[in-house]
Amino acid sequence: VGAAQEGWVPWPPQGAAPPRPGSQLHPGGSLSFLSPGGIAGGIEICITFPTEYVKTQLQLDEKAHPPRYAGIADCVKQTVRDHGVKGLYRGLSSLVYGSIPKAAVRFGMFEFLSNQMRDEQGKLDSTRSLFCGLGAGVAEAVMVVCPMETIKVKFIHDQCSPKPKYHGFFHGVREIVREQGLKGTYQGLTATVLKQGSNQAIRFFVMTSLKNWYKGDDPNKVINPFITGVFGATAGAASVFGNTPLDVVKTRMQGLEAHKYKSTWDCAYKIMKYEGPLAFYKGTVPRLGRVCLDVAIVFVIYDEVVKLLNKVWKTD
Repeated sequence: VGAAQEGWVPWPPQGAAPPRPGSQLHPGGSLSFLSPGGIAGGIEICITFPTEYVKTQLQLDEKAHPPRYAGIADCVKQTVRDHGVKGLYRGLSSLVYGSIPKAAVRFGMFEFLSNQMRDEQGKLDSTRSLFCGLGAGVAEAVMVVCPMETIKVKFIHDQCSPKPKYHGFFHGVREIVREQGLKGTYQGLTATVLKQGSNQAIRFFVMTSLKNWYKGDDPNKVINPFITGVFGATAGAASVFGNTPLDVVKTRMQGLEAHKYKSTWDCAYKIMKYEGPLAFYKGTVPRLGRVCLDVAIVFVIYDEVVKLLNKVWKTD
């Protein structure tokens, strides 16, 4: 952030109309991809990825066959026994490479939409933030998340095979594209759009609601980073309970056995028919831990750095 003063340019440009009250200031140009959210996302995923790995493994462990894992602890135990601790990080690279653009698209689109929908006092109400979050989620799903998640799931699923065929991130991507074309990285697009759209709609709705409640009649009231973290964790938990079924369907549609399903809806139907409704909540506990920490970290760092940028680039 300190180096940003030399590489980032003031926003808005000189001569441009000042932003409405409540809108955010943003660095311009292509360096927007080095957003606080992107940096926070990269740090966060390195810390919490094992929970993402376990969640994905449990979601891929179908009841249609004898279950491979007896639960979270058994999944961790078997993975470490067969592949060592580094086995819990299989597929990490695909998420690290995608975390910066994903967060940049998410927060950039949300701020763009929210700055168009604020009222004359610069306030964004909860209902409007829900639609802004939905737009941000759909944008990140199409541009970044779907190919990134598809590669991640294939990597994790490949490790279950007796003879894994992917030998690293770039080798895996090359093999997927060679065998299935670019569409091979866009498996489960419908489920991903539904998941990410609902994810961000819920998170930004809850986050905005809590912030508006905390500030009350004082829109300029400063929110302590700890409070922001608590609000972020709450928003993350709400999104987990609200859309884990979509996450399970997305994971199945992106796995190595996705050919068994004719469409997203067929996948959901077969899960319900052969595995029951509880199958839609596989991996909820490990996902809950990761997502709550993820959202808390990202919102805290993003908000704090935006506060700094707003002090540096004032538009009086």
